[in-house]
Amino acid sequence: MFGIKGWVKVFSYTDPRENILAYSPWCLRKNDQIREFKVLAGRRQGAAVVAELEDLDDRDAAMALMGSDILIRRQQLPEPADGEYYWTDLIGLRVVNQAAMELGVVDHLLETGANDVVVVSDGQQERLIPFLMGQTILKVDTEKGCILVDWDADF
Repeated sequence: MFGIKGWVKVFSYTDPRENILAYSPWCLRKNDQIREFKVLAGRRQGAAVVAELEDLDDRDAAMALMGSDILIRRQQLPEPADGEYYWTDLIGLRVVNQAAMELGVVDHLLETGANDVVVVSDGQQERLIPFLMGQTILKVDTEKGCILVDWDADF
């Protein structure tokens, strides 16, 4: 929480972090409850972002939101360019190598700095596959729900 006027301090996964301020309104989810807030103002502050939200005007109201996740509607996002994907679109896709061997499904992705990594799980083991289009990632077919990879099943 930030200040006495109800501003909130948030951690953003957008790049750069302050881009989260462009996606108004926010749907804040805490436990099973979702509340919508219009973003009135904000700025980056160190590694975090601080924001002023409509109808949130005191410290106690801001404190009640601590631990909330920020959600936005899909239609608030720009369409990705050809060959680009939102991580959320990759999660749950089947991963198959060139030998037609199923390696599992995309569980989540990691940002490592050098390149993103796809975490593929078959329920018993996890494989970490660098997301390098044209190298380890040969084809992403979201319509068929599949990613073709150049990856040995024993690796």
